[in-house]
Amino acid sequence: MHPQRANSTDTSVVCVSPVFRQHGHMDESTLRLGFFFGILIIMALAETISPRRSLTQGRKRWPGNLGIVVLDSILVRLLMPAAATGAAIWAEELGFGLFNWLSLPLPVSAVLAVILLDLIIYTQHLLFHAIPILWRLHMVHHADRDIDVTTGLRFHPIEILLSLLIKMICVILLGAPVLAVIIFEVVLNGMAMFNHANLKLPRRLDAILRRLIITPDVHRVHHSIIKQETNSNYGFNLSIWDRLFGTFREQPEKGHDGMTIGLEHLQQAPTHSLLFMLRLPFNRQIGQYPIQKSNHDHQETPHV
Repeated sequence: MHPQRANSTDTSVVCVSPVFRQHGHMDESTLRLGFFFGILIIMALAETISPRRSLTQGRKRWPGNLGIVVLDSILVRLLMPAAATGAAIWAEELGFGLFNWLSLPLPVSAVLAVILLDLIIYTQHLLFHAIPILWRLHMVHHADRDIDVTTGLRFHPIEILLSLLIKMICVILLGAPVLAVIIFEVVLNGMAMFNHANLKLPRRLDAILRRLIITPDVHRVHHSIIKQETNSNYGFNLSIWDRLFGTFREQPEKGHDGMTIGLEHLQQAPTHSLLFMLRLPFNRQIGQYPIQKSNHDHQETPHV
């Protein structure tokens, strides 16, 4: 097989459903798009029916938050059309990467690959909080002064492209099975919308779920205005990594109803504006939040 066939899914490359075997990458995209809109609609309805807290900014944020994900999607399609799935196909055709060398049964390698990819996403997220130049990009996500399902889609285009590049490199090095990458991408997108949703879960259900996964209450702490809370609960899928590495916080200091969402130095800024989001990484001030904060960074309110 030739590595240039990175956009097609061959029967000898991955054992998935007949839909994938017949139509390849196009159907993977259709599947992901279906899950995306399905989960988005379900979470939007759920948080309307059972909201966890009152929103201070309301849905005036939605045009900007949804607008930036449309822009992100267009840029990814233009610049990295094969994405992580194409990287997995390429590595498998060449027999390159950890799981291709180990030759484990597909179910075993798929499960292990999904778990390792989740650890990689946790580590990447932590680094975007630790390193000031990366925080400049990730700050767009945290600048939202409310948190709901659309916050989970709000990322600067440069962060999206950089994150995708990191993911593609890791997929190749792992030799992650194509099936594992497809599953991981669908789960990651779905969980991002779920754990950002302004959704009130029954207390007992939340207590059970948070032992394994990141619930909305767990991730909401991460969007607190308080630096120590912002720099906690980095997980998107599994909560084990935060517990294992000591970054887990059970509850916000002021409670979920009393906590302030967003960034301290941007509370008066037009954070709902799409233009504001696109320009924000290039502003001088990045606030107090990066773990490895430079002495040259300031906290004044920016004029973006």
